[in-house]
Amino acid sequence: MPDAANETKPDQATAKPDQAAERVDDRFKGLPPDAEGLTVGELAAQRRDLFTGGFTTPVLALSAESVEHNLRLLEVYAERHGLAFAPHGKTSMAPQLFDRQMEHGAWGITAAVPHQARVYRTHGISRIFLANELVDAVALRWLAAELDADPDLRFVCYVDSVRGVELMDEALRAAGAGRPVDVVVELGAGEGARTGVRTEAGCAAVADAVAATSTLRLVGVAGYEGEVPEATPERVEAWLRRLTALAVEFDKAGRFRPDGGVEEIIVSAGGSAWFDTVADVFAELPELSLPTLKLLRSGAYVSHDDGQYRNLTPFNRVPEEGALQPAFRLWSQVVSRPTDEQAFTNAGKRDAAHDLHLPEAQVVRDARTGEIRAAEGITVTKLSDQHAWLRTEPGADVEVGDWVGMGLSHPCTSFDKWQLIPLVEADGTVVDYIRTYF
Repeated sequence: MPDAANETKPDQATAKPDQAAERVDDRFKGLPPDAEGLTVGELAAQRRDLFTGGFTTPVLALSAESVEHNLRLLEVYAERHGLAFAPHGKTSMAPQLFDRQMEHGAWGITAAVPHQARVYRTHGISRIFLANELVDAVALRWLAAELDADPDLRFVCYVDSVRGVELMDEALRAAGAGRPVDVVVELGAGEGARTGVRTEAGCAAVADAVAATSTLRLVGVAGYEGEVPEATPERVEAWLRRLTALAVEFDKAGRFRPDGGVEEIIVSAGGSAWFDTVADVFAELPELSLPTLKLLRSGAYVSHDDGQYRNLTPFNRVPEEGALQPAFRLWSQVVSRPTDEQAFTNAGKRDAAHDLHLPEAQVVRDARTGEIRAAEGITVTKLSDQHAWLRTEPGADVEVGDWVGMGLSHPCTSFDKWQLIPLVEADGTVVDYIRTYF
């Protein structure tokens, strides 16, 4: 067992990396070549203009105003509906954004895999919800050391099988874990869905297996409604009611044990497509024997998008609650205009998310005048590795040298293509740089 007295706590200020002190170099695409050798903080202090400050294309920009708007909107939404909030960090893997999310009321940050949790700890996150069953013995050994070294660390993860419980218990005992790992039983979203126990009886068997260990502590139930097959509001609601009923049944059976150190019961769900339904069903959860943490885990909201989540956001169903704003814009330059019907820019699959939808041409910045106009008659039809194929209709005003600003779909596969992303105000001033850790 690690000696906690001799360990440096991972969330101490001395251990947290100073991202502003990192040097700018050719690892970071799109940044000005003449900035090489400056620190990120020094470059940010120069407040360069995205279009005239030496940036090269392609370059991904994140709207400072839209990020702030989205952070505030979800903070207010969670408060209004009595929800705690642990946004999924896999979306951005950007500790600067995690800090902003925490400042805007987040309970903690959700992870999917051990590497993400390690990044969170390096950057001072003290509440982590890992939305997966954690059965890797090496990762569990690391987790045991983290828990023993830092009494303020709160870590929760899924369990969804008796075998998984056995593997966790074996690894934690071998690591000499001094603190139990808090777990929630994951209820699967139905036949043909992703992970999770398929039946309530199976959930009870997993809970029994947890109770038979000294290394794990059952603190709640959870799942992901986004995997409900052929999801409709009615089907999502029905599954959520199974989840809350499971919490009630577990509580009646005395499975959440205050004498074992359980102080609150966690009931968690909520991706970025159905959090309105989660809020409605969770509001009807009856009072349990302990305080209840109703934990929402939506992650895509921080940047939103111009495709997948523009179409799926619950705010489309509840417009009176507000609206998210897309924050991404990918700027690339027209490098070829071979015919009247075709143009090519220098951004492709290496730069733009394309797993769900192609980028959307939105604006053109004229290379001659600097004027920005709507990208009328311009459509992205295909991506190569380093080219976007544009179909240009008659009258489309675009020529070689112009910059085309594109909206992107699916934030999770937009962030991961860029290590340092300019945070840009509406007038083009770059005020900061967002570092990602994928």
